[in-house]
Amino acid sequence: METLLGLSAIAAALLIGMGALGTAIGFGLLGGKFLEGAARQPEMVPMLQGRMFLIAGLLDAVSMIGVGMAFVLMYANPFIGLLPH
Repeated sequence: METLLGLSAIAAALLIGMGALGTAIGFGLLGGKFLEGAARQPEMVPMLQGRMFLIAGLLDAVSMIGVGMAFVLMYANPFIGLLPH
């Protein structure tokens, strides 16, 4: 039981940590490409900005799904029912 809970805590930490790392890298690349596009064609900034915010929302959604999965592992662990009594 203790091993399962310990490994679940490690899995939850990895889910949250890797989700945050991936989101940070994604936001960095997204912001850089937006600035490059805005510098090359300033008249396209409103269209690029709308698309940038759409992609930013999708990036956040991916990390929030990971946080939700981590909460399930920590507070409603589905693997506890598989343990032999």
